[in-house]
Amino acid sequence: MPDVIIVGAGPVGTFLAAELARHGVEAALWDRRTATGGGTRAIGLHAPVLTALEAGGATDRILQRAVKVGRGEARSGGTLLGVVRFDRLAQRHPYVATLPQPETEAALAVGAPAPVRGMAVSGIQVEGERLRVRATHDDSTLETTAPLVVVAGGAGARQLVFRPGMPRGGEYPDRYLMSDAAVRPRDDDAVAVVHLDERGVLESFPLPDGRRRFVAWDIGGAGGSSVDDHDDDARLARLRAALTARGEHEGAAAITAAASFRVRRVVAPRLRRGRLFAIGDTAHEVSPIGGQGMNLGLLDAAGLAPLLARWVREEAAPESELAAWERDRVRSARRAALLASANTGLGRPVGPAAHAVRSRAMRVALAAGGTLFARAYAMGFDAAS
Repeated sequence: MPDVIIVGAGPVGTFLAAELARHGVEAALWDRRTATGGGTRAIGLHAPVLTALEAGGATDRILQRAVKVGRGEARSGGTLLGVVRFDRLAQRHPYVATLPQPETEAALAVGAPAPVRGMAVSGIQVEGERLRVRATHDDSTLETTAPLVVVAGGAGARQLVFRPGMPRGGEYPDRYLMSDAAVRPRDDDAVAVVHLDERGVLESFPLPDGRRRFVAWDIGGAGGSSVDDHDDDARLARLRAALTARGEHEGAAAITAAASFRVRRVVAPRLRRGRLFAIGDTAHEVSPIGGQGMNLGLLDAAGLAPLLARWVREEAAPESELAAWERDRVRSARRAALLASANTGLGRPVGPAAHAVRSRAMRVALAAGGTLFARAYAMGFDAAS
């Protein structure tokens, strides 16, 4: 029997499994999906995470392919409002490393046990000093026990840890469009660009192989209005229009499809119930505008792995260290959620007068506190930093 069962084989669960294996702990990695997910929403890895991944070798593997983004620029109507300089931070990795999520997951998976796929967990019950886990696999129902269980299966696995309707959260009224495309070499190849516009924000991030990720506030989904999210051509047309309006003409011509997504904010006040843990999006879900969601989960796992290994090795919970870990991770998630909310609000459409005021305020703020902005956006205020 495994020492730890991990529910969810996304980047966070996979990294935790690899770290436990590195510490000599036997873990089982279960995932309800029958194949690796194709979603590529998370692309940026921040300095504290790159430092945390070093011991297992994942940082070196990631940096072999990632783009090192040393600066970000805020623009409006083609005019530069200000610069955020990640390359001036006093960090071991003074940049944001951008890489498609499947490649990040492959780098994190080295050393982890192979996931058991198609394993849909339906319940977790406390039985003394063990947890009984119920699941279905290949149309069969099974039950097994383990001393420790960590749920890292995203928002869909939240009910395995928390009561129905808990933790409380909410959905933002905003909707976004997203696409990756190959573009010709440009002067800002390694620069993250944020276009602030009356019609909403457009973000442009560099990726390997001359590709860029474009994310735009979706005017078609304003205020949570009804939009046919299954109309591929309509989504693509809206994103192309958004790119063209901000001067990203090559991107508009290069994209061939557009995904649509909404965002939620949920931060659980507790990550542990005895021998049961929740990490990553299961415990805290923040807007991807700012790119800290996956990073939060990876830092959850990096801090938890050695504590679980010590628990298994010593057959006793390191209570004070676990309490400190939980306190720090909840506090960090709350800070990230506040930043994500501010970013989301900043990127909404406004009228011409309000846009002029916002642009002036952004210019002044970046001129006066560029380093502070860089630290905030690079997770410099996370407890693990």
